[in-house]
Amino acid sequence: MSYPKLLADIGGTNARFALETAQGQIEAVQVLPCAGYASLSLAMRAYLQDAASIAAGAAEVRQAGIAIANPVHDDQVQMTNHHWSFSITAVQAEFGLDSLIVVNDFTALAMSLPMLSTAQKYQAGGQPALPKAAIGLLGAGTGLGVSGLVWTENAWVPLHSEGGHVSFTPANALEIDILRFAWQEFEHVSAERLLSGPGLRLIYRALAARRQKATEETGGTEKAAKAIDDIDAPEILLRGLDNTCPLCREVLSVFCDMLGTMAGNLAVTLGARGGIYIGGGIVPRLGDFLLRSGFRQRFEQKGRFSAYLAEVPVYVITEAYPAFIGLSAILTATEKSVLPGTGADLTDIADVAVYASTLADTRTAHDLPEHGMVTGSGFIPATASIRYT
Repeated sequence: MSYPKLLADIGGTNARFALETAQGQIEAVQVLPCAGYASLSLAMRAYLQDAASIAAGAAEVRQAGIAIANPVHDDQVQMTNHHWSFSITAVQAEFGLDSLIVVNDFTALAMSLPMLSTAQKYQAGGQPALPKAAIGLLGAGTGLGVSGLVWTENAWVPLHSEGGHVSFTPANALEIDILRFAWQEFEHVSAERLLSGPGLRLIYRALAARRQKATEETGGTEKAAKAIDDIDAPEILLRGLDNTCPLCREVLSVFCDMLGTMAGNLAVTLGARGGIYIGGGIVPRLGDFLLRSGFRQRFEQKGRFSAYLAEVPVYVITEAYPAFIGLSAILTATEKSVLPGTGADLTDIADVAVYASTLADTRTAHDLPEHGMVTGSGFIPATASIRYT
C-alpha cells in the first residue's frame, strides 16, 4: 500500500483535510473555510504546503480520496452549496496523483457506519440493531445529507441518495405556518431548507414573524426585523442551548421535532432495523437537548407503524471525522482491481464504493464492532483504533 494518502471531506462551509500515514493512522488534520479559497485546488495546495502536512509526508502523496457534499456523476463536479467547480482528472493531473477517488460525502460517511464503536456514537432510544438489516443515515449541516447501507450477499452497499431534497412534510399547525412562511421565499420547500444551518435561521424568522403577528404590539415590527437580521445559525444554537433566548430554544425544539419526522420517514422507507444514524454539524452539538426534545416521540409517531418504529434504534455520531474512516476504507479497497469472487472490474465510483464494503466472509462489522472488519483487501480497523496525531 502507498502512504501517505490525502483524505478530504468537503462541505458547503468547511473543507477538512488529513493524511493517512499508515493503515488507520490519521495525522495533520486541518479544517479550512471554503469561503477563504477560490477553488478546491487552492485549498488543497494550502493544506499540502502547511508545515504540519509537510512534516507528515505531504510531498509523498500519490493517492487521494475526496468526499464532497454534492452528487458525483462524472468528471465535472459543481458544488450545490458552494461555488467550487472542478474536473476530477484535472485535479489529479495538477497534483501528480496516481489515483484520485471522489465520492459523495454521505457515501463516505455511510461506509464508516458499520465500523463505529460505542465510543463514537450514542443511542437515542429504540432496541438493539438487527444484524445485516438496512441502515439509514442523515445529517444536517450546511445542507441535509441522506444515505444508507443495504446488506447484499457479501457486502454493504451504500445508497446514492439526494433525499435531503424531498418535499418538507409538516406534522402540525405550527409547522404548517412555518411552511407557509418558507413558501414566500421558495417555490419548493425541501426538507433541507429547514433541517440545516440555513434552516435554523429560516425557522427562527418564521417563528419571530408568527410571534409578531400574534402580539400585534406597537413598534414591534422594527424590533423583530432587527433581531431577524442580526442572528445566525451558530448564535441560535448557542443561545438556545444555554437558554438565554426563548425564541432560539423554541427553534431548536421545532428543529428536533422536524428531524424526528424526517428520520422516521427514512426508517420506514428503508426498513432500517439496523438503525438510523445521524451526523452532520448540528445534531452532535445538541447533546442532551435532543434526548429531552420531542425527537423520539415524533420519530415513532407513525400511526399503525408506531410499534415498529419504537424498536428501531437511532444513533448520533460523535466521532469528529467519520468521513475519513469511510474514505480510508474506499481507498484501501481500490488497491484491488476486481470484486472478490466476481471478476467484476471497478469501472466507476459506484463500483468502488460497493467494493469498499465487500467482506471476505459473511461476518459484518455489527458482529465485530470493537475490532474492525475484514475486506477482500485486508483488515480495516474499527475507528477506536484509528489514531489522530
